[in-house]
Amino acid sequence: MHPIDFLWRRIACAPDLPAVIGEDRTYSYADLGRAVQDRAVSLLRLDDELGGKVAIGAANTVDHLLALLSSFAAGKVWVPLNPRSGTPEIQRIIEFVRPGVILGDADMAGRLNPLGIDVIDVAAIGKDSVDAGTALPFGPQALTDLPSESPMAVKFTGGTTGQPKGVIQTFRTWTANIVTQVHELGLTERDRYLVAAPITHGTGTYMMPLFAAGGALVFPNHSDPEGMLDAIEKHRVTLFFAPATLIMKLAEVQKAHPRDLSSLRLVIYGGAPMRPEQIRQAQAVFGPIICATYGQTEAPQIITFLPPDELTDDRIASVGRPSLMTRVAILDSDGRMLPAGEVGEIAVRGDLVMGGYLDAPEETGKTLVNGWLRTGDSGLIDDQGYLFLRDRLRDVIITGGFNVYPSDVETVLASHPAVADCAVVGIPDDKWGEAVHAAVELKAGATVTAETLTALVREQLGPVKTPKQIHFFDDLPRSAVAKVLKPAIRNVIQAKDLAR
Repeated sequence: MHPIDFLWRRIACAPDLPAVIGEDRTYSYADLGRAVQDRAVSLLRLDDELGGKVAIGAANTVDHLLALLSSFAAGKVWVPLNPRSGTPEIQRIIEFVRPGVILGDADMAGRLNPLGIDVIDVAAIGKDSVDAGTALPFGPQALTDLPSESPMAVKFTGGTTGQPKGVIQTFRTWTANIVTQVHELGLTERDRYLVAAPITHGTGTYMMPLFAAGGALVFPNHSDPEGMLDAIEKHRVTLFFAPATLIMKLAEVQKAHPRDLSSLRLVIYGGAPMRPEQIRQAQAVFGPIICATYGQTEAPQIITFLPPDELTDDRIASVGRPSLMTRVAILDSDGRMLPAGEVGEIAVRGDLVMGGYLDAPEETGKTLVNGWLRTGDSGLIDDQGYLFLRDRLRDVIITGGFNVYPSDVETVLASHPAVADCAVVGIPDDKWGEAVHAAVELKAGATVTAETLTALVREQLGPVKTPKQIHFFDDLPRSAVAKVLKPAIRNVIQAKDLAR
């Protein structure tokens, strides 16, 4: 089946339920269906190719959401363009995928139009070009009859460890994610999901599961933490997904100016690890409702899930157990399964896994091996089946013949009350092969010496894992989706060394 079928079914079953609570109006499921259909007809008049690509780059708005849903209804392949990405990166994506239509807001148009790239206003689609209620030139069955391996989206990886690649997410991938999220998160028509993470990334993954269950998406009037908290209180939001950095900002604002957040039942973190101390701080503010997911663009969002009642002190560093339709194993470098407790590469198989990389058969062959997605992440599974992440394999530091997992050191550094965030990297060293270095971002107004931090690590982890140097950053370099960029940190540190 085509994943858009989940929306059509919900429209048929519960047309009067709220589906989208926007800045200036609420859409029922019936309203949403009509708006999506009108925009889909407009898209097909612009490009009538079934399976053609539509690139969309805009801030989180209802118009963005409607454009995305209409691209699915029109049988298109979605190519998200993250507004936080640099213009050269967005231009490279467009030149690589050659979409038939590019939709964007004023900001995206202002960036791309001067480059000769035609951007159509995301808010204008379907408003003046068709008669309201015009039927699509094909029925839903036409999309349902397409093979399950047909592309649904081409999403580009974050690029934190190299050149971004175009991940082909298929009908199969999306359907598996929808079914899994509804099951693992216990979604129902009573749920209201706050649009906190970008539609191009996190929210785009949760959108269809919410609609499949009959829930509603809530768009805050303002996208800052104050506006998000106000929306939670006003609209009785029940859950949201956000990276750790945003969750901590929300917690800070909530502590300073409390709202009634009693409607919340799940605060979901993912995209990057959340340190134990951050989890405890979030629990203190939001209550025992913090939960974790682990996923990749190549297997979106929910490879594993750790519900709130399982996020105990002994599992606070875990990302949970494999989700409903996914199998997870730890493999050695030769592809053999390792027993419980041993560290190796995390591998995934099942319907959640991507179809491959766009026009990159060699990269696809390296990543999809014997039916397994080789994630490039290292970790272990304990004797109860819980997955614990260590690091990206290429981030493991080999110093003096010993393996140092940066996450071990980062956890200790982050436990210091002055530290807002940190990242540990290996720097080439004549004596050690690689030396452990730490980049530290302090909380506003806080102070701590490098000596204090190194002493803290030495006391808890011993001399091998203790950073040879601590480097203080005003702001750690981050990707467009807020992940810390360790290659950029290495470059800064090495440049400082060369300048001496």
